Amino acid sequence: MRSKGVVAAAVLTCALVSGGWLMERSWTGSHDLATRTHLFDEVLEHVKRDFVDTIPDSLLYRHAIDGALRELHDPHTTFLNPRRLSRLEESTTGHYAGVGIQMDLRDSGITVAATLPGSPAEQVGILTGDRIDSIASKSARGLTSEEALKVLRGPAGTEVKVVVERPGVAELLTFTLVRREIQVNPVRHALLLPDGIGYVELTVFSESAATVLSTAIDSLRAAGARSLVLDLRGDPGGLLSQGVDVADLFLDAGQMIVSTKGRMPTESLTIPDRAPQRWVNMPMVVLTDSNSASASEIVAGALQDHDRALIVGTATYGKGSAQRVFKVDQNALKLTTALWYTPSGRSINRPRRSPSDDDDDGGPPRTDSVPRPKFRTDGGRLVLGGGGIVPDVEVSRSPVAKEDKALQVALGAKIPAFRDAMFEYALALKTSRSVTDPTFQVSPAMRDELWRRMRVRGIDIPRAVYDSAGLVDRALGGQIARYVFGTRTEFERELRRDPVMTRAELLLRGATTPKVLLSHAPSPK
Repeated sequence: MRSKGVVAAAVLTCALVSGGWLMERSWTGSHDLATRTHLFDEVLEHVKRDFVDTIPDSLLYRHAIDGALRELHDPHTTFLNPRRLSRLEESTTGHYAGVGIQMDLRDSGITVAATLPGSPAEQVGILTGDRIDSIASKSARGLTSEEALKVLRGPAGTEVKVVVERPGVAELLTFTLVRREIQVNPVRHALLLPDGIGYVELTVFSESAATVLSTAIDSLRAAGARSLVLDLRGDPGGLLSQGVDVADLFLDAGQMIVSTKGRMPTESLTIPDRAPQRWVNMPMVVLTDSNSASASEIVAGALQDHDRALIVGTATYGKGSAQRVFKVDQNALKLTTALWYTPSGRSINRPRRSPSDDDDDGGPPRTDSVPRPKFRTDGGRLVLGGGGIVPDVEVSRSPVAKEDKALQVALGAKIPAFRDAMFEYALALKTSRSVTDPTFQVSPAMRDELWRRMRVRGIDIPRAVYDSAGLVDRALGGQIARYVFGTRTEFERELRRDPVMTRAELLLRGATTPKVLLSHAPSPK
């Protein structure tokens, strides 16, 4: 009896120490479905009735859904409320109703970074560098870019009044814009570079990606492009069908593009190329990085496995799963239903060591101590599996120089003020029309003027730190290029300093066929 009393006291003490009373044990050992359903309902009922805080039923059930999905340890399975569902539909279709303004936050105000070609904003005469004073008769001061965007968007056919300040113009300018359907171009830049190298940046696999990409490449070919760089860096993917259609442009009919394997028979597919390739024997480089995901990886993997392109850059993200969207009332469930595999059989999916790793949805595939499985391309080249696409030629963006780090440390919390000083100076140069050559170099006089404007804004850092940082020339040059000449000039300026792009151009020079180009690729170790 004494032993039982000791045990009881110990249990009671444990309950008290852990912060509560041990009231009763009401669970049973049965595991049949009816019991589990009853168990779930009973737990929810206790929470609703007895929890210290009152929780609305709608919120409680939403938490239950989120918890159930979280325990699947799949970062791509999620519940979408109407707002998130709308954003998903916008990203996959490339359509929204608005006015076509891209914005920056500068000097605590909303500034027009660019207007989309053919958009209502461009048609009424809004310009890069205009500062938005008010939207729909409400001050834009203090708004975030997202808040301003929400006001600018609305049903197609409706009007919105936008008032702007323009550098060099004393009075405010008022524009009345009629919202309409805007289609975001998935090809952000298409350029003809020296030596007949065409460059195309594909930013998303929306529903028009393959068509727009094909048109862009045809235009570059007509202008003299003999080889191609397809930039998929930062492309998060999108529609599986568009990944297949883009790959179809470059492969021969009958070649496999991707296969999927799921629990349901309808989710296990082998998808072949349907049409002859468009640009036979055109040497091609595909650029990737750790943010190239999903459909980007389907394209890169298919072209690599079939020896059609050389992959250059860094390893891709490793999202090798396919999701379906199931509508639930006004909401939706985005659910992973299959995994993807490249033509050689490689899994694109990035392996994770533990469920906690699912919270980390960035970075390249893990390559710890576990050897990657090896596969062969059509031509016998060695490629690596195990998640993500490993480039044939690995090139990283330039690391931050110690002088640039020193500048960033010295600026500290004043970095936004530094950006604002550059923006202010760029607008002043635009107004004065003193920079007329898009290939301008940042001069010592420009650096001195920026320094003066920084001091006016209270930025007090050692001049030696400022003078030694190459970041000053790059950042100031970029801001001047954007606000004096436009975002295209700014992009071309950055591209010329891009080490990944520089390597791609070197590989393509003298490569007359894909076979010649691939001979430059080292074998993976």
